[in-house]
Amino acid sequence: MENTEELSELVKRLLASQRFAVIATQSKGQPYSNLVAVAEADNLRSLLFVTSRGTKKYSNTITNKKVAVLVDSRTNQASDLNRAIAITALGIIEEVAADNKDYLSGIYLSKHPQLEDFLHKPSNALMRVAVTDYIVASFESVRHLRIS
Repeated sequence: MENTEELSELVKRLLASQRFAVIATQSKGQPYSNLVAVAEADNLRSLLFVTSRGTKKYSNTITNKKVAVLVDSRTNQASDLNRAIAITALGIIEEVAADNKDYLSGIYLSKHPQLEDFLHKPSNALMRVAVTDYIVASFESVRHLRIS
């Protein structure tokens, strides 16, 4: 039996230590991935990032709300074979609604204060991934954390 609390703490530590993630979207059966500056919110239930509404990333999320977000601890060293972990968050994405934007913007900017101007550009959107699952993988194991 997997220790859910221990796995949750591992996911929290990794998300707190990493500033960037790769988001995977798709459109018409074609996968597409991008690097984003990410922040965790709501006790692992949400991942946040900002993007321009004019990007393929944004348009893909309009047509298909299912996304995956990859965060990892690799250092590009041989030791990563034994130490690195990768976390894939699975979930549904949406643009943050106006009534929740101030709260979530505050969380996002606490991790990425240098992106304040980018966040507040009228052409940009604060996006929220409502996470349903985390897949935690190392070189030799895969564990699953369901978010309820």
